[in-house]
Amino acid sequence: GHMQTLPLRPPLILRKCDLHKLEEGPPLQSTLTREEGLQYYRTMQTIRRMELKADQLYKQKIIRGFCHLYDGQEACAVGIEGGINLSDHLITAYRAHGYTLTRGGTVREIMAELTGRRGGIAKGKGGSMHMYTKHFYGGNGIVGAQVPLGAGVALACKYQGNNELCVCLYGDGAANQGQIFETYNMASLWKLPCIFICENNKYGMGTSVERASASTDYYKRGDFIPGLRVDGMDVLCVREATKFAADHCRSGKGPILMELQT
Repeated sequence: GHMQTLPLRPPLILRKCDLHKLEEGPPLQSTLTREEGLQYYRTMQTIRRMELKADQLYKQKIIRGFCHLYDGQEACAVGIEGGINLSDHLITAYRAHGYTLTRGGTVREIMAELTGRRGGIAKGKGGSMHMYTKHFYGGNGIVGAQVPLGAGVALACKYQGNNELCVCLYGDGAANQGQIFETYNMASLWKLPCIFICENNKYGMGTSVERASASTDYYKRGDFIPGLRVDGMDVLCVREATKFAADHCRSGKGPILMELQT
């Protein structure tokens, strides 16, 4: 008999990225398997439920100290993870609960950490801003300080020659920090395999981006570093852009910048 083939799903059309210093960008269409779709949806939904519960516990004063929630930005974390490997490295700012989960932490460990219990991922000593797992270097409380740290991780990847890369995340609020521009410079000079990602959620501590930044084109602000502006509300847009950025880094072209509008 003849071989039966499953009907191919039509490719999904993606929104075009804005480009800076790039001839071409990520593909404008993508495919999604049923398994991937369910996995992405499950992870995003889990983050959302976890964060809504954390929000409730914070208001009940069961979670004390700081509590920076990731709800509404799930497509960023899940899309990024879909475009890199778990053996790659990731470092972020204090809005870290989502990445702690995608990097291998459990909901139980995260909630225990938030409530200051010893079963927490950092033994209850770190709280919302300071969670770590394998190849995940935290939540960092000093605004922008994780960016040079991430470049150091990327330098280690290059030094060890293991074809790994580091994803360095920061928010629009940190985007005007001087240490970020110093890091851009070093990363470019040394051609570090570093994906700088600005998660632009339009507000830094309640201050709108327009009031805080003379230019809100964060993807262009690496100047000499090529950049992409991506729809951070579409998990597939983020995934394809991340794959594109990862290929750029692994082929030895040095750092690349992504702005996720979320």
